[in-house]
Amino acid sequence: MNIQQLEYIVALDDHRHFVEAAESCHITQPTLTMQVKKLEDEIGVQIFNRAKKPIEPTPAGEEIIIRARQILREIAELRNFVSNEQKSIEGEFRLGIIPTLAPYLIPRFLPQFVKDNPKTHLHIEEIESEQLLKALHNDRIDLGLMVTPAEERQIREIPLFYEPFLFYAPYDHPYMHNELIDDKSLDPAKVLVLTEGHCFRNQTLDICGKNRQNNNAFGFFYESGSIEALKSMVKKGIGYTLVPELSVDPLTDKPFVRRFAEPEPVREVSIVVHQNFTRELLVEKLKEAILDNLPDNFKKTKSFKKIKWR
Repeated sequence: MNIQQLEYIVALDDHRHFVEAAESCHITQPTLTMQVKKLEDEIGVQIFNRAKKPIEPTPAGEEIIIRARQILREIAELRNFVSNEQKSIEGEFRLGIIPTLAPYLIPRFLPQFVKDNPKTHLHIEEIESEQLLKALHNDRIDLGLMVTPAEERQIREIPLFYEPFLFYAPYDHPYMHNELIDDKSLDPAKVLVLTEGHCFRNQTLDICGKNRQNNNAFGFFYESGSIEALKSMVKKGIGYTLVPELSVDPLTDKPFVRRFAEPEPVREVSIVVHQNFTRELLVEKLKEAILDNLPDNFKKTKSFKKIKWR
């Protein structure tokens, strides 16, 4: 038994004629006849008395048709509810965002989003990638902003942009004499990285070379939970690091930054939601606010290589 078969017996009850009922359902008369007969055989009840002209429901068929109409009404109401859900973004929603994105992306898009959607309230939480995915699975947050691909079952990814990694070193570092940096020349022993748990750490080590050890290249071993802390260390002449482009302040960071040679290493930034999330308009409005407030160079086509975080 399926919804279409219920629609067919209701149409046949309305028209009391196989050809007219088939035309109203936009199918052929043999198809409608076959499906009605198939339903009757499945439930073991004759719904229509075909000996009558025009045909009419049997006593049992009348009750079945009444119930079929009720089911179809409820299905229509459900579809209408889902449609309204998709179009409605009023209320409070929980947004998770990874720490290496939050301080640089939120100030860009949030003012426009709040202005354009005054009846929508975002409860924003900084949360690392693995915990963000768990929070989506456990319904602790509604949607997230993170680096993808996550390749998680039941999680839908809506890619937004590709953010380049930039080389960040003291202005008098030998590499700073180069207009562009070759990532193959980097020494993983001298790169400052974030602490375990940050996907940006894994990506940095992937670019610089994964065989990093707790060596004594600087006379100490240092890892931080903050990109800004790493930048401060570099400005004091200690080692070098990689930073996401959104974290670069043109006024204060320019002397310390170089781009990589093409193909540039980038990270894919996406909105992530559970597959059951229905508020499509909210996703579109969030995407619109973010894309409207990205630097112009993010919208240019470049040669790049996407760095995975796992």
